Amino acid sequence: MDITPDQCRGARGLLDMTQSDLASRSGVSLKTVINFESGDRRPIRSVMEAIRKALEDAGIEFIAQNGGGLGVRFANRQKRSKR
Repeated sequence: MDITPDQCRGARGLLDMTQSDLASRSGVSLKTVINFESGDRRPIRSVMEAIRKALEDAGIEFIAQNGGGLGVRFANRQKRSKR
């Protein structure tokens, strides 16, 4: 599942993470994060995967469109420890 700019901003908000922090943790440029979150550009798949992985590694779970709408939440700690 691809994440949306809104989910990315929401995930950072839950984590109290800046755009600069996300860029550093994901290994992408700050400008890439800014452009993605503003909706100006959609990064290539490998960059999107790096952004998503950085947020998931920090404790976020992305919720797919399943009748209730896209979302983001803290991951279940027990589930994460089994990985």
